[in-house]
Amino acid sequence: MTRRHRLAGLALLVQFMPLAGHAAVDCAAVGELAPDGMTVTEATAVPVSDDSPIAHCLVRGRMAERVGSDGHSYAISFELRLPDEWTGRFAHQFNGGNDGAVVPALGRLNVQPAGDSALARGFAVVSSDAGHDGSAHPEAGLSGGNMFGLEFEARRDYGYGAVAELHPAAVALAEAYYEAPVQYSYGLGSSNGGRHALVAASRMPESFDGLIAGYPGFKLPRAAIQHAWDVQNFRSVGDSLAEAFARNELALVAEQILLACDGLDGLDDGLIFDVDACQAAFDPTSLVCASGASADCLPERKVAALVRILGGPRNSAGEQLYSEWDWDAGIASDGWRSWKLESPVPAWDHRPIIAVMGAGSLAQVFTTPPTPLAGDPASLEAFLMAFDFDTDAPKVDATSAEFPESAMAIMSPPDADDPTLEAFEAAGGKLVVFHGVSDPVFSFRDTVNWFETLLGNNPDAADFTRLYAVPGMPHGPGGVAPDRFDVLTALIDWVEQDVSPGPLIATVREDNEAAPEALRGATRKLCPWPEVTQYSGADPSMAGSFDCRVPERGVSTL
Repeated sequence: MTRRHRLAGLALLVQFMPLAGHAAVDCAAVGELAPDGMTVTEATAVPVSDDSPIAHCLVRGRMAERVGSDGHSYAISFELRLPDEWTGRFAHQFNGGNDGAVVPALGRLNVQPAGDSALARGFAVVSSDAGHDGSAHPEAGLSGGNMFGLEFEARRDYGYGAVAELHPAAVALAEAYYEAPVQYSYGLGSSNGGRHALVAASRMPESFDGLIAGYPGFKLPRAAIQHAWDVQNFRSVGDSLAEAFARNELALVAEQILLACDGLDGLDDGLIFDVDACQAAFDPTSLVCASGASADCLPERKVAALVRILGGPRNSAGEQLYSEWDWDAGIASDGWRSWKLESPVPAWDHRPIIAVMGAGSLAQVFTTPPTPLAGDPASLEAFLMAFDFDTDAPKVDATSAEFPESAMAIMSPPDADDPTLEAFEAAGGKLVVFHGVSDPVFSFRDTVNWFETLLGNNPDAADFTRLYAVPGMPHGPGGVAPDRFDVLTALIDWVEQDVSPGPLIATVREDNEAAPEALRGATRKLCPWPEVTQYSGADPSMAGSFDCRVPERGVSTL
C-alpha cells in the first residue's frame, strides 16, 4: 500500500477534524516517545523570538550510534522541531556541502521570501548531520571535514543511509508526540540537499509526497572531477587561480554574452531567459583579440581555457567525464568567482572553494581508494593539479574490498543516467527542481539533460515533475538574477490541491547590489522547462508583461 493510499484512508477519519494539531504530551517528556534506536538528548520548549518564528518543541538526539572500521565514533545526530500549532505536515530538511553539522531545522530554502520557512508555516521539521561529525578531526586542518569519506559506512550514510534511517524514526516520533498521523510528508534542500531530494525520489519513492531539489549535485562525484579540470585549465593561463582571470576580464565575457543573447527573450534587461538560443547565438571566438592586447578582448589562450572549462572534463580519448556547461552572464558574479577562482577566506590563502573543500572531497569522499590529504591550501590545490583524467577519474566508479559500493553508486540516484521515476510516480509523488544557469559547481546543463531524458523515458513525467531555470544565478542566490521566489507554496498546492505549477513569480532583490538599480525589485516569470520567458508587455518591471512560450527548436548543446 502506497503512502497516497494510506492518506486516502486517513482522510475518511479526519474529514471532520481541523487540520491543526497540538502536542499530546509535554515537550520535556518527548524522550519517552522515542522509537527504538533513538536517544533524545534534549527537549526544550522554545517561545516565539527573532530566531524562532513559531512556538515549538526543540528536540535533539542521536541514533545509529556505532564505532566505525576506522575506530572513530559515528552517529546520526539530528534536530526535530515540533510546532505547538501543527498543520499535520512534516518536512525533512536536506542540508548542503559535506553535511557533518546539524543545521537548525527551520525548513528554509534560500530562494524563499525573507522570513519564510516550513517551520514558520507549522511544519514539523527534521535536520541531521547525515551520520558524521565534520568537526571530529581538527588535527587534519582543511581536510578534516571530509575525512569521514575514509570510512565506508560513513560514506554510505552521507549518500543515502542517514536519510533512509532517520526519516521514518523522526516521523514516528512526531506522530507519537501529536498522537496523530503525518498527513503530508515533504523533503527539501539545495546543492547537496538537492541531491538528497533526487536520491530520495529514486530510493524512497513512497516516503515523500513532495520534494524540492534546488541546484542539485545529483552526480556529485563526477561533478568533483570538474574541480581538477578547472584548476588545471585556469593555472594554464595564470600563475595562481586568482590571476587566471581578473574581474574585469570576466565582466567582459558577461558583456559579450549579453550582447549576443540578452534580446533573444524580447527585452534587453541583463537577464538571459532563452538559454538554448544563447548557446547557438554566442560565439566565444568573438572574445579573442584580433591583434595585440586590448581592454575589449581576451588573449586567445584565455578564451581557449574558458571553452575547455565550459566543455566539461574529458580524458585523453575525448570522452566526457561529467557534463558541458552553458554560457551565461552570471560568469561575472561574485558567486562564480568564489567557487572557481578566488575566495575571501584568508585561511585558504584566498583560494576558491573548489581548490580547498572540493579538493578534499574529491580525494577522500568521491574516489576509491580514497587519498588522504594534508589539510593546507597548497597541498589541496596540488592534488587537483596532479589529478589524472585517464587513471584517476574512473575511481569515482571504482569499488574495493573496503568500499564495496562506488562513490557514484552511493551518492547519485540509482537511475541518474537513465531516469524514469516510475515508483515515485506510482506513489503519487511530486517533484520540483530549480537550478541557476550560471551555477559554477553543478552544471545546469547536466540537470537539463537529466530532465529531458526523464521526459523521454517516461511520457507522464510532465505530470509530476517540474524544472525551472534561473538566469544569471550562480550556486544559490546572487549575481544579477531573479533569485527570490516561492517554490514551497507551488509544491504544497500541487501535492494537496492538485494544482499543477505554472510559472513562478521571481523577484530581483531590492538589496541586490550586483543588479542595475533599474532592475532591483523587478519581477519575472520563471517558466516550466522547456518553456521560455518572453517579453510581451509595456512594463518591463512586472512579471505580467512576460509570457511563457515553447521554443520551436530542440535542446541545444555546446
